[in-house]
Amino acid sequence: MNKLFALLCLGTLTITANAQTAAPVPTAQSFGKVDKADLEMTKCDFEPDANAEILFDKGDTYFDTQYNINTDRHKRIKIFNDNGKEEANIRIEYYSYNRAEYITGLQAETINLTNGVIEPIKVDKKQIFTEAVDKYHSALVFSFPNVKPGSIIEYKYRLTSVSIDAFPDWYFQNDLPTRYSELNTNTPEFLTYKRLTNLHSPYVVDKTSSSNTRTEAMANIPSLKDEPFMDARNDNSERILFQLLSIRIPGYYYPNFQDSWEKVGQNRINNEDFGGQLNRKLTGEEVIIAKAKALKTDDEKIAYIFNEVKNTMKWNDVYDINSTDGTPKAWEKKVGNSAEVNIILYHLLKKSGLNVHPMMVSTRKNGRINPGYPSYYQFNSAVAYIPVDSAKYYVLDATSKYNLYNQIPVNFLNSFGLSLDGENKAYDLQFLQQPDPVRQIVLINAEIKPDGKMAGTADISSFSYNKMNYTKKYKTDGEKKFNDYIREDNNNLKISSLAFENMDVDTLPLRQKINFNLDLTGGDENYIYFNSNIFTGLKTNPFLAENRFTDIDFGYRDNYAITGIFKIPAGYKVDVLPKSLSMAIPDGTVVCKRLVAEQDGSIMVRFNIDHKKSMYFKENYPEFREFCKKMYDMLNEQIVLKKG
Repeated sequence: MNKLFALLCLGTLTITANAQTAAPVPTAQSFGKVDKADLEMTKCDFEPDANAEILFDKGDTYFDTQYNINTDRHKRIKIFNDNGKEEANIRIEYYSYNRAEYITGLQAETINLTNGVIEPIKVDKKQIFTEAVDKYHSALVFSFPNVKPGSIIEYKYRLTSVSIDAFPDWYFQNDLPTRYSELNTNTPEFLTYKRLTNLHSPYVVDKTSSSNTRTEAMANIPSLKDEPFMDARNDNSERILFQLLSIRIPGYYYPNFQDSWEKVGQNRINNEDFGGQLNRKLTGEEVIIAKAKALKTDDEKIAYIFNEVKNTMKWNDVYDINSTDGTPKAWEKKVGNSAEVNIILYHLLKKSGLNVHPMMVSTRKNGRINPGYPSYYQFNSAVAYIPVDSAKYYVLDATSKYNLYNQIPVNFLNSFGLSLDGENKAYDLQFLQQPDPVRQIVLINAEIKPDGKMAGTADISSFSYNKMNYTKKYKTDGEKKFNDYIREDNNNLKISSLAFENMDVDTLPLRQKINFNLDLTGGDENYIYFNSNIFTGLKTNPFLAENRFTDIDFGYRDNYAITGIFKIPAGYKVDVLPKSLSMAIPDGTVVCKRLVAEQDGSIMVRFNIDHKKSMYFKENYPEFREFCKKMYDMLNEQIVLKKG
């Protein structure tokens, strides 16, 4: 009896264990083999609001007998709704110069479930196009036919790279949620690749068959969503980057094959489409150079040449580290990409006797430069760099009409630039940052009327990047849209006049002088309610989400000084007045102070908000979010006036 009882217990435990077995790990499937359940699926299990889902993304990277690197890519996507149909437009860019990379063997099809029957529809080869992106890059472009909610689309192809140092990177995380992502790599024993990883999720498969063969896979990977003040998407995606580290063949060993920054710099100086353009003569340059040399100070020369190029050249909205047609032709046409515009700027500065070097940089959208990964592929633009002393330097980008010569363009902050001093063979990384706080001063003087209306003036001084932002907004959108912008969607706020000072003077802050009227709401015949948070740009808290998946990068430090003086109407007195107080985030890197006082029939409210650094890590987001909640509540706290 005891033995029977033990067997029954063992059976029960076995059943329980089986019931608790984890769900099977998803896998990739053969091309054209589709489960009916996937066609019937109506939403992503782990991200229900997604418009589409990557069912699997599989890459097999290996070398052929000629030591070309082949990557066989197979991707399958499920479309859930009409908004997801845009995923059916495919664009695959690759480095096509001198056939360094090429794509072969493309197969693509739409799969629908029609009256319970699986129906595949192949993409017509006549609808597959190769498009020239620029001199160096091409794109394979096609669209899937008959795509509708419920469709599955899939495609596969082979990307071949002829250079052993062009091992393709792999991104497990994408704009869409991914049910399964798998990378298989097989490298020759004599090649060693450095792996630069940004991985946080666990592998569901991590298998090494030999010293040079590995399979890595992840499952149920959420999409990477846009968050306020986040860096480049690629920097935040779960990914693996590969860089050739060493070559070992019988009798020879190259232990440090990876590029050094010096080697990267030398190659760029020797490149005809970059270094070869630095000293090319421009039509009519003598006039500009003569005027610059006649100026007394270097700052005057820099400002003059910068504004000449900025106002003469039109940027074609293309970031590049190479000239397409040569700088003389770009100068003649008065149109060029970012490299052409700023190489022209460098050339004129150099000819005017200034100590200037070309510099390669990366925009915020392109991603931060990894100093441990020497490669010119990380960069996507060029600027002119002027070192003044150990603490001061200029970084000049003439592509934007709103950039200032004496401010590092915000697009390049908090990353590295590679300075290329070919004459002295010095190629150095320079971290580009704005250590000083950027000020915004708001002064409000207003009178509150007994009928619940406010009338007054605002005087706003915007320095540095704040000036650039307001100037660009005004000149791009026009006065009407700009007024809507500074009203912060407050329909009760009316602007009767707006005047600017110093908009086109690089060395002075932008001043906005505003006359306004505001209808106060929420009051009655006995009470008037209002708050002082007007024209500050701080009405709405951008950090409401409970969780944060990326670091917060403001680009630069902010310092707000906001003062409001409000005259109390006759027959009213203060009923509720917020307290003066000071608060700070636990590490002291953000401080907010409020001073409130009543005197001679007026209320004065003064805020000072100081960010002591420009970046906050996602690991500290809970305390940052809690601070912001309290700060915005404090900014918007009501003052109550009572009749009698």
